[in-house]
Amino acid sequence: MNSSALTMMLVTEITVACITIYFFYKILKTPPKKDPGSFSENDAKH
Repeated sequence: MNSSALTMMLVTEITVACITIYFFYKILKTPPKKDPGSFSENDAKH
C-alpha cells in the first residue's frame, strides 16, 4: 500500500471514529425529556 492510500485510510477512519464518539457523547449528555404520555400526575394522592 502506498503512502497516499495509507494516509487516506487513516484520515477516513479517524474522522468516522471522531464523529461516532461525538454523537455518542451527545446522546449520553442529553437530559431525558419528560414523558408527555405519562398520567402519573393524574393518579390519586394517598
